[in-house]
Amino acid sequence: MKKNLVVILGPTASGKTALAVRLAADLCGEIISADSRQVYRGMDIGTGKDLSEYQTEKGKIPVHLIDIIKPEQEFNVFKFQKRFYEIFTALHNKQVLPVLVGGTGLYLESVLTDYDLPAALPDERLRDEMAGKTQAELQEILLALKPALHNRTDLDDRDRLIRKIEIEKARQTSSGELQAKPFVNAGIFGIHWERDVLRRRIAQRLAKRIDEGMIEEVSRLRSQGLSWERLDSFGLEYRYVAMYLQHKMTIEEMTSKLQIAIGQFAKRQMTWFRRMEKKGVKIEWVSGDNYSDLHRRVLKVLS
Repeated sequence: MKKNLVVILGPTASGKTALAVRLAADLCGEIISADSRQVYRGMDIGTGKDLSEYQTEKGKIPVHLIDIIKPEQEFNVFKFQKRFYEIFTALHNKQVLPVLVGGTGLYLESVLTDYDLPAALPDERLRDEMAGKTQAELQEILLALKPALHNRTDLDDRDRLIRKIEIEKARQTSSGELQAKPFVNAGIFGIHWERDVLRRRIAQRLAKRIDEGMIEEVSRLRSQGLSWERLDSFGLEYRYVAMYLQHKMTIEEMTSKLQIAIGQFAKRQMTWFRRMEKKGVKIEWVSGDNYSDLHRRVLKVLS
């Protein structure tokens, strides 16, 4: 069956955005970002938005789900899924090809494996009831509600366990109304580099970001009122630069440790993608920046 969505995924520094933009330009498509941090305004360098890449010889490629909320606000997989379905539907109504690109595995998986995510608000009564239960008891409750879990780590973390129970209980009540989902039939392509090559790309990109003002960006966010804890929650670049700004490490230590941490993060991303494949998500892997191969394969699934 002809695909109605093209997905370009890959680890950090794999060059997936540049490839996706080029593809969207050639196919008259629009980009939908699947990045949990690029939704925040004013966080450009540390999140790797690379906004200049959306300007091509064929004009500026429209991009969705970038710069949509303030850093003080919260964004999550439920909000991503809801916004994605709205944008996906609108693009198809205009007969425009959506190109979903990103490396946030949970966001990608939420639309590629059809997660049911009811808009469950925190239930203080339920939380009080759960507070007196052991971890094993909570696990039994969740597994009784949902024997087949997408993410088994929900069983290990107590807060996530209770939140998952809230969501599953909401699913069984009228307050857990589920969003009507469009039919998504995706052609999924992964960008793959040999590990040592990706490691060099990570180092080069980190140096470039520091030169472009990543430290100054974090300092500005702090001066605008974001707490150190909030900056830490935004992930590696913001966490390590924040430690440097608090004089907890030198710039050399920050750069060295951050580079290693980003490499470890890229490895975890690939582990997530491989797990998606084990769940039945078919990913066609493309070597490095081989655009001609990617373009050929995409045309094949769209024909």
